[in-house]
Amino acid sequence: MKKLLAGKTAIITGASSGIGSATAYTLAEAGAAVVLHARRQNRLDSLVAAITIQGGKALAVVGDASIQEDIDALLDRALNWQAGGGKIDTVVVNAGRGLAGGILDSDAAQWQEVYQVNVLGAAHLMRRAGQYMMHQKSGDIVVIGSVVGQNISPFSGFYGSSKFAIGAIAEGLRREICSHGVRVAVVKPGIVLSEFQKVAGYDEQNFGKGIASFGKLLEPQAIADGIHWLLTLPPHVNINEITIRPTGQSYP
Repeated sequence: MKKLLAGKTAIITGASSGIGSATAYTLAEAGAAVVLHARRQNRLDSLVAAITIQGGKALAVVGDASIQEDIDALLDRALNWQAGGGKIDTVVVNAGRGLAGGILDSDAAQWQEVYQVNVLGAAHLMRRAGQYMMHQKSGDIVVIGSVVGQNISPFSGFYGSSKFAIGAIAEGLRREICSHGVRVAVVKPGIVLSEFQKVAGYDEQNFGKGIASFGKLLEPQAIADGIHWLLTLPPHVNINEITIRPTGQSYP
């Protein structure tokens, strides 16, 4: 891969698995120094080792993306990382969690947790990154949304509402700061195969059988490739939203 992101420093939240892990590795391959954020130290350490052995630069920062103090500490660590140049060029707002079920049958005891990470934590990171990049007069904020935030599914209605909300927040931020040279984009994947489904409470009965008719599903690398493409566009090109689905997939 060409080093199209050489000299750039990128933060990726939720980097311990799935889309976050694939994105971190892909951006590092493209030359970016990557700051990896997640709660699982062992996963982050393994990813740092894999990136480093390939000649890349990576820093692991353990923390919870739903907690404002942890998000603030993440940005501080990135700005004090000498190998990353003491700056932030890109923030990939990826950390999040799902929740199986619609409004009637999803576990209401988990509603607050879903919004705390998917909306409030993500919004705080976007706010802090936006403030920094506005003064820097450059930068990219990439927010991982979902197609179910656009076409709400009865099978994941509450989760979909959180992705609808963060898409709206991202668009509001884009309109606030795009005139300062900062780009904000929302990436809306279709169904991506990862640990996400198990954590959200999906199984073969309420997930596997239901999606069998949709055809081939996405792998995390497809989303990572889309993010890489976004970040390598010329600075004057601002695409505020992309949807990523496998060829022929009709869902949702």
